Amino acid sequence: MDSSKTIPHEIGGIRPDALRFGLHGVKSDVLESHPLQSSYESVEMRKEETKRKLLGSTYGSALGLKMDLDRQILSRFQRPPGPIPSSMIGLEAFTGSLDHIGLEDYLNDPRDSEVVRPVDMHHGMEVRLCLSKGPVCPTFF
Repeated sequence: MDSSKTIPHEIGGIRPDALRFGLHGVKSDVLESHPLQSSYESVEMRKEETKRKLLGSTYGSALGLKMDLDRQILSRFQRPPGPIPSSMIGLEAFTGSLDHIGLEDYLNDPRDSEVVRPVDMHHGMEVRLCLSKGPVCPTFF
């Protein structure tokens, strides 16, 4: 078969799907959501590293490895995409973030907004199985 007559297969290709997700903006790739976000994340990483070193020196290095393995297992456990989002309650209990009150706890959940589009379950599974690119859930626009 002549290669000039074939149509390239673009599922999982590099080009974003403009019909599903709108036009791609470069500004969101360059800027962080807030100037303090990077400092907050670095502080959280330092706290976690200090806690891990303290536990490692107290209980031995095997505990740190076991905690990493538990975190990896709990972070992969999710529901399939659909109307009920994954709560990640096991990971929140493991990290201790159940006691932390965030913005989503006292402000409205963005998924309950009137302008959010419904989740396309088929596309979400394609993204999860690496057959397609793009976010699992569409944006608010």
